[in-house]
Amino acid sequence: MKPNLLSALVFTLTSIYVEGAIFHVPEDHRTIQDAIDAAAPGDEIIVSEGSYRERIRLKPRIRLRSAGNDRKGKIGLARAERTVIDGGGILPAGREPVPGVSMAQGSIIDGFTVTNVGRYDDARWSENHATRGANQPHEHIGGFGVPGIGADGLSGRIINNIVHHNGHTGIALRGNNPEKEQPSLVEKNICYRNMGGGIGIMTHARARILGNACFENFYAGIGHNNASPLVQGNECSGNIRAGIGISEGASPTVQRNKCHHNRRAGIGIRTGEATKPIVEDNDCYENGMAGIGTDEGSAPVIRANRCLRNEMAGIGARHDAKPVIEHNEVRGNKLAGIGFEACENGIAIVRDNIVCENGMVAIGVQTGWKVQIINNTLSRPDGMPPVIMVFKNAEAIIDGNTIAGPGVAGVRLGGTAEIRNNIIHGRKLRPIGPPQFGVWALPGSHLKMSGNSFKTWRH
Repeated sequence: MKPNLLSALVFTLTSIYVEGAIFHVPEDHRTIQDAIDAAAPGDEIIVSEGSYRERIRLKPRIRLRSAGNDRKGKIGLARAERTVIDGGGILPAGREPVPGVSMAQGSIIDGFTVTNVGRYDDARWSENHATRGANQPHEHIGGFGVPGIGADGLSGRIINNIVHHNGHTGIALRGNNPEKEQPSLVEKNICYRNMGGGIGIMTHARARILGNACFENFYAGIGHNNASPLVQGNECSGNIRAGIGISEGASPTVQRNKCHHNRRAGIGIRTGEATKPIVEDNDCYENGMAGIGTDEGSAPVIRANRCLRNEMAGIGARHDAKPVIEHNEVRGNKLAGIGFEACENGIAIVRDNIVCENGMVAIGVQTGWKVQIINNTLSRPDGMPPVIMVFKNAEAIIDGNTIAGPGVAGVRLGGTAEIRNNIIHGRKLRPIGPPQFGVWALPGSHLKMSGNSFKTWRH
């Protein structure tokens, strides 16, 4: 390599990694904000361990980092646990209620605990936990509020922080000009016991939400309101509402997350056809309601998820939702595997799923739904419920499925159905007792049937 090219390369690499000055707190400046005020774009501020009772406003392209390496502590990085930004609780009258940390364009915050921004109310948290948030006002769930860390109309990096016991959302992102904004990065943070969501993304904010842990928050662990980030590899548990909540025209890509032991759904989707996320390859288990729920006309693609041992349906739809439900594994849920609650005009496609060993039917289609049930493997190991139930004033096309169970019917029909090309297996012949039909068409139902294979049914 020629000397001038080598010199240019060394200069380029050095300019990437050593761009500006380094300030130390409290050695060079007593407070974090004093250091920020003295810094210029490209500078780095390193903060020694301790508690800093202040709310801070970053400047563009400033990196704020706690001192130390990335050794693990009890729940997060040890340096983040030891370096605390204390927001001072409820501010005195007349002071502007600003976030604990206000991000700036291109700024970075790395490795802090941010707490006591506003008032955490343990009694209110406990009351809402007991009621699964049933009395929470709908309109407040997606608000920006006064977050622990806030990025308002800009992009930045929020990494390795612990954000807890704040009076509103832990980390909040709000968009301003999404066509020009670069995505923010929110990665490897821990957000818990905040009086809003753990992480909230709203109003067209662009972001990548990667590898965070959000638990025991007042609303959702990760909430979306009219924003469509990439949400990948997060763990959301024990939140009062959903593990991940998606609403108001939000259409994020939600992949490879773990949502478990939340008081409501693992992943909850609602509010209109413009809300059309891709929900893919997630593990939703042991939640207080559905593993994944879609509501209020929303139109998600629910694909290749594992919905296991939830207190209600594995996947539930209601209020005129329009989901595509495909390639999921749905097992061991206490109610239906996939359930469609009565509505006025719901439409769904259910294809290529494995739905087994659930407490009630594998698929239940109630009044008002038109559902295509195609190429699924559906079974029940024991008990009397049918494998598929289509209620009065519901319509279904049931095509190419494997349907197996010992109950009163493979398919029990009260509405309208076309049943074709299925394998319908009764598992074990019962010589006496309740009915045992391959297809049980009730009075008033409408049935077309062709190309099916039946075995081990008494009727």
